[in-house]
Amino acid sequence: MVTRPGKGDFFAIKGDRFDGHDFLEDALEKGSGAVVDTKPDVIPRGKALIYVGNTLRSLQDLAHWLREERDIPVIAVTGSNGKTTTKEMLYSILSMKYKTLKNEGNLNNHIGLPLSLVKLAPDDEMIVLEMGMNASGEIRKLCEIARPSHGVITNIGAAHLGMLGSYEAVRAAKLEIIDGLSIAVVNADDMFLMQGLDGMKNYMGRIITFALKKTSYDSTSHNVDVTAWDMKPTDQGTDFELECAGKGKVRVSLGVHGLFNIYNALAASAVSYSLGMEMEDIKAGLENYSAFPMRFEVTEEHGVTIINDSYNANLSSTRESLSELIRLGSGGRKVAVLGDMFELGTFTDDSHREIGRIIIDMGIDVFVAVGEKMGLAAGECMNARGINNAPDIYCFNDAEHAGKEISGIARKNDTILVKGSRSMSMEKIIKDMKDAV
Repeated sequence: MVTRPGKGDFFAIKGDRFDGHDFLEDALEKGSGAVVDTKPDVIPRGKALIYVGNTLRSLQDLAHWLREERDIPVIAVTGSNGKTTTKEMLYSILSMKYKTLKNEGNLNNHIGLPLSLVKLAPDDEMIVLEMGMNASGEIRKLCEIARPSHGVITNIGAAHLGMLGSYEAVRAAKLEIIDGLSIAVVNADDMFLMQGLDGMKNYMGRIITFALKKTSYDSTSHNVDVTAWDMKPTDQGTDFELECAGKGKVRVSLGVHGLFNIYNALAASAVSYSLGMEMEDIKAGLENYSAFPMRFEVTEEHGVTIINDSYNANLSSTRESLSELIRLGSGGRKVAVLGDMFELGTFTDDSHREIGRIIIDMGIDVFVAVGEKMGLAAGECMNARGINNAPDIYCFNDAEHAGKEISGIARKNDTILVKGSRSMSMEKIIKDMKDAV
């Protein structure tokens, strides 16, 4: 018999670095029961224990069953960058009209996604699920559990490049989401993605495109469905004209900065458009969205503009953030405080050197390199000393040392970007910077 989990029920999952059975006693004190695959010595009175062969498989099977019981749209979101923001923007839009379930934070893998799905309530009308992956086959497995009706691919970039070995492998892994979809929403400005999609001749669903250009990729075969016009930066974010084919235009005041966030807004709008949402509801949902912590948060502290983009980093996302630093920085120096990028495998050294060349090409005024690998980027910049746009360079082993020195580097009217992979803890520099300035 399949039962809906109650509040406080606990699945004792065994992970790579933990075993949920170690927390069973505490879980049973707070909840009504648990699913286990190792029999405990003592079964507490008044508590229900379900013994199974594999708790993770049972969790995934239950999540799948609960999803299959409901004939409602399930939207899956993947891509190299922008997954979480797109999911949150989409949730904000759909919640204007529908009771919507989403996975919280980054619960987007083979454990987190089913944990989110088992929270499905009888009155939920929409489900929005972010899908992450580290290897080929993982998106396919998540789709087998969630059976999405709609799917979004935000872009193809360098995330997990080291684990998959090539951009083609990253693209193939992301395109696993396509099988079985009724509607696929894709970024038509990403030519590499569109070429991969064209290779999937067996896909029978509808393709909806979003882009910043009215006709993108191949204008003879791909007319863009959702696009943005007349983008104007504001103190709070960006205003733009949102156009959906057949529905007209509406002016949107997005409360977050960055061209990449316009793309995320377009992706979320395209899904909403495919579900028949009205333009005013899409506008209201986008304008109701607020930035997640450490994801391109822009604040001002005593005359210094600080861009906190410290949540994570890869080559493509760092390039985009540097572009936004140039766009936002006016009147003062443009300062890039960058930490090491991980999960790049054999591409690690070349990717960091490429960052150095990007910094030179963009004319960044000050480069603060944090970590051993970002020192390679600093080396590229040092090689360019003597040319007009070579930056001032500072190198530190880690965020702690950089944070101690940041007050001596920052000046009034500077615009300072802080970005790096999660394990670099670049947010420590943000704290020290705010304390100092």
